[in-house]
Amino acid sequence: MNKALYLFFIGFLCFSVSHAQEFSFGIKGGPSYVMGGQITGRVGGGTDFAGTVEADSQFKYHGGGFFEIRFNKFLIRPEVIYSAMETEFQFPTQPSTYAVEKVSVPLLFGYNVWGPIDIYGGPAYQKILDASLEGNEPDQPVVVQNNPLAAQAGIKAAFGRFELDLRYDRTLASEEPYIINIVNGGNEGFGINTANFDDSRLNQILLSISFKIFDSAANPGRRKGGCYF
Repeated sequence: MNKALYLFFIGFLCFSVSHAQEFSFGIKGGPSYVMGGQITGRVGGGTDFAGTVEADSQFKYHGGGFFEIRFNKFLIRPEVIYSAMETEFQFPTQPSTYAVEKVSVPLLFGYNVWGPIDIYGGPAYQKILDASLEGNEPDQPVVVQNNPLAAQAGIKAAFGRFELDLRYDRTLASEEPYIINIVNGGNEGFGINTANFDDSRLNQILLSISFKIFDSAANPGRRKGGCYF
């Protein structure tokens, strides 16, 4: 199945490039504003914390690469993006960092609205590489999402070989609570014991600076048509 998808993707890019007016590829990266996470304590004793804590948003970072194909005012842009994401729970005795690392593969479709300005959107496949909640007992691992798909939409502006890109990345996973155990007592305790992880999904706003390593618009003598893969 993976091989078939890979061959389809390569074939699609070959067909697109052979019919494109322009194409470019490059690297990108920048800060991310990460949002999400909610935990509610479960009462098991007289001193157990039973409140609900929503995680505080945090700034982290992302980086990756892109390939863009343009047809007049329309564009197709597959990307690969690594994201380091964090939010923070303010538990009763000390804060706990909720950290997730993922790789996203969005396939974006865009339109040039004016001059250097493009708008775009599309689906993204997301692979969770690692997820942790500070103070969580290992017998109840963190589960970030039950669906690998997400949606992305944004706007970008080109300045020669550079681009400034602002987008919203939202997971399409559903809210699915589950039970976790958090270190409660002692110097390392967080003041919350058994709890419901009500919502472990994270969404983010990404601000990227992109650099075009190659841009066919800057190389008008390139060969027309054909596949470059």
